[in-house]
Amino acid sequence: MNIWKQLDSALVPGSQSTMSLHQRGEGKEYSIWVDGRQLMDNRAYGSEEALADLVCDSMDDCSTARILIGGLGMGFTLGAALRRVGPGAQVIVAELVPAVVRWNRGPAGEASGYPLADDRAEVFDGDVADAFRDQRETWDAILLDVDNGPTGLTRSTNNWLYTWEGLEAAHRALRPKGILGVWSAADDRGFTRRIARAGFAAETTTIRARGNKGGRRHIVWIATRAERPPWNSGKKSKQRRT
Repeated sequence: MNIWKQLDSALVPGSQSTMSLHQRGEGKEYSIWVDGRQLMDNRAYGSEEALADLVCDSMDDCSTARILIGGLGMGFTLGAALRRVGPGAQVIVAELVPAVVRWNRGPAGEASGYPLADDRAEVFDGDVADAFRDQRETWDAILLDVDNGPTGLTRSTNNWLYTWEGLEAAHRALRPKGILGVWSAADDRGFTRRIARAGFAAETTTIRARGNKGGRRHIVWIATRAERPPWNSGKKSKQRRT
């Protein structure tokens, strides 16, 4: 029987949680866990790649885009974004846990193609909120793949990203017609309402975790920044499935 073997672990800054890297069997199957609970692996990554692809599909031109990704994970969202942008683009990934960056530079990064080795990629060491909280019209796209989505798993402070205040800050940090993409392990209607209230035209898509295989599904929100945010009103979001 194949069992997971722990290879390394690290504390999550600002919390009492422990993040760990595991390997199973003789192959190249790796997984990241939090406090003994599997968070992600390098075999079910269809929705992580879809997050980047859907964002780029929604942009008029992503070839020279300046993109911020919150959460490195196993590197699949970063890798997918780099495949879509041109040589003049810049993709910055914010990662709070230094060990995750180290794991991606090692064997665990092989499945995603070692995207950190790309010259267009840059690591922001710290909380993604600090990378955009006080900025104005800096980013063409912001992609959030932090924790399990709107309901935080590793740090309660991650929840700020999904509050109205966090979404308003993302709105300010995006350029006109900028795109906010959000990954989640499950749907959250309250979050959908907050996106609209923060001045985004939002659409949700249900994605299979393993691409076209398996029954597990995740949610991706794609939200376009409105020119003049209707701070006191909201727009209904559309929903579709793939």
